[in-house]
Amino acid sequence: MPSPRSRAYDPIAGGRTRHRDEAEVEFNRIVSFSDGIFAIAMTLLVLGLTIPAGVKDLTRALLDDKGDFLAYAISFAVLARYWLAHHRFFSALERFDRRLMGLNLFYLAWIALVPFSSQVLGDYGEKTDAAVLYAINMILVSGSFYVQLAYAYRRELFRAEAREYERRYNGPMSLVVVGVFAVSIPVAFASVLAAQLIWVGTLFVGRQVVRRLTPAP
Repeated sequence: MPSPRSRAYDPIAGGRTRHRDEAEVEFNRIVSFSDGIFAIAMTLLVLGLTIPAGVKDLTRALLDDKGDFLAYAISFAVLARYWLAHHRFFSALERFDRRLMGLNLFYLAWIALVPFSSQVLGDYGEKTDAAVLYAINMILVSGSFYVQLAYAYRRELFRAEAREYERRYNGPMSLVVVGVFAVSIPVAFASVLAAQLIWVGTLFVGRQVVRRLTPAP
């Protein structure tokens, strides 16, 4: 366990580790900035839903756009899950440092890319390349979030009462998502629809799987 002096300043850890209460304004700015990225990304998803001007059969046009609606639904649900996990993560933090801020920015870079990969999936949903691009984006999002969790756990940045929960559930959940999307890549070469069904299934049963794999002591 690091001593109070090593926690107060450790250049290897990326600068001085500060308690969230002693740097409340800066901590709140990090959270607000992160929430803003999520809000913008989730709002931009709707731009992938378009109906050509002057269509005579609106019902047919909406049915033809079903791939975009599916991509929107999947991406919104995925981003909502990521936002909830990110919210719990920052609520569980007691301290933070500059390196954690950098890791959070790296994570948000992949969150901001989701509207693009989602639009590609909606426009070219039948193509393997589109599914692979989307899966890679999700792997990078979940992987970078896991890195944040692991770093915060190793540096003892969590509140004492939240430390075990983050180690037992949020970390493994991120790895499960990485594994599912990684597995979906070879599946997509056989069937894009099957890969998408795997993604949707993860939204509903992912946490239950983690709880079975990591039962409470």
